Amino acid sequence: LLSPSAELVTEAKAATDEKAWEGFKRKFKAEMNQPAPSHLLDLLAALSHQTSLSVGCYCEDEAHCHRSVLRELLEARGAKVV
Repeated sequence: LLSPSAELVTEAKAATDEKAWEGFKRKFKAEMNQPAPSHLLDLLAALSHQTSLSVGCYCEDEAHCHRSVLRELLEARGAKVV
């Protein structure tokens, strides 16, 4: 539920400049604003105050990976992020 759609994964891999990356982030955040992913982000943010959680991916550069966007979304929900 917290992964970008296949279409957005392709777009993220092709994002070679900051403008393209910002476009990906905007679209991914819109996907994460749908009810199921949004509720899951709320749950993970709440759980982060009681337990340790990890978000993993195979991308080498977190700055251009959906993990960085998930971090932003979780922090905006008050998650405890280390």
